[in-house]
Amino acid sequence: MESKIYPLKFLPLYKNVIWGGNRLKDYGFNYAPLPNCGELWALSAVEGRESVIANGFLADNTLNEAIEIYMGELVGDKVFNRYGTEFPLLVKVIDAARDLSIQVHPDDNLAQQRGMPWGKTEMWYVMQASEGARLISGFRRDTTPEEYTAALGAGHLMDLLHSEQPAPGDVFFIPAGRVHALGAGLMVAEIQQTSDCTYRIYDYDRVDSDGHKRQLHTAEAMDAIDFSGVKGHANTNYNARANESTTVADCEHFTTKLLPLDAPIRKNLEEVDTFVLYFCVEGLVAVKSMETIVPLHAGECCLVPATADSVELFPEGKARLLEVTINTDGWDDEPQGRDWLAEFTGDTRG
Repeated sequence: MESKIYPLKFLPLYKNVIWGGNRLKDYGFNYAPLPNCGELWALSAVEGRESVIANGFLADNTLNEAIEIYMGELVGDKVFNRYGTEFPLLVKVIDAARDLSIQVHPDDNLAQQRGMPWGKTEMWYVMQASEGARLISGFRRDTTPEEYTAALGAGHLMDLLHSEQPAPGDVFFIPAGRVHALGAGLMVAEIQQTSDCTYRIYDYDRVDSDGHKRQLHTAEAMDAIDFSGVKGHANTNYNARANESTTVADCEHFTTKLLPLDAPIRKNLEEVDTFVLYFCVEGLVAVKSMETIVPLHAGECCLVPATADSVELFPEGKARLLEVTINTDGWDDEPQGRDWLAEFTGDTRG
């Protein structure tokens, strides 16, 4: 008899990059022998880098394998119909000791034209910000492709870009097509579509340990870039209250709420038709649902199945969670992108 699904916790995946830092050790993560761990993938369905379950009888299986078994019970029927066994979100912590490259991501349409299932819209929650640290989000004003190309060729691209000095707790929504970059001294939690496609526009002419410059994707990026200017500040304006969920990002790909905690709370999930992801960005908290308790510290996440009726959250002192779901209102029943349902059932008749 098939055992019942339950809230899942995952083993971290680490990525060494030339701009990476070492502050993830402060949260209890051990990524030795990597010298510069710039990315911690807390939850991933990217091919070749799928998250492995850390708790319960499904331990040592991948998230994708769990979805194969439980399908809509785990992620929600509409989500499974659209994405199949590929979980639709990638969850990271990014630790930038040096500036990241200036880059852009394609949207779904462009990605699918180029043979990829999904584009990449993302959001950042700032966990740490060193004094003077900055980030780039979009253009200062509406810009033409000709102005952009001339500035890039002359080495003056920075003159066109909008930059801000963020503080811990700031949220930045980065839709596909927006040119962006994290600056040195920032650590952010990132929620994004399941895609590892990045078009690198400029990398400060730096080289790796072998003296090689990293590849740029100047031509590929042109069709992806949104050249419109950012109006006002790029960060999200929100007013969060303790023990209440406040929406900080809402798009067709994900809805993220910030949940500051200083006391235990119980949440009713009966009206939620998808999974609920709890991503700890500060402090310690225990997530209890479906008779399972999952402890989390900053940088860890818990996936509560779509069939859960409720969840209880127990912080140790003060804690902060990102609460992530997908708003499926208005979705039809037709699979998007790849025909996941046909591939899963083996019915590829067209």
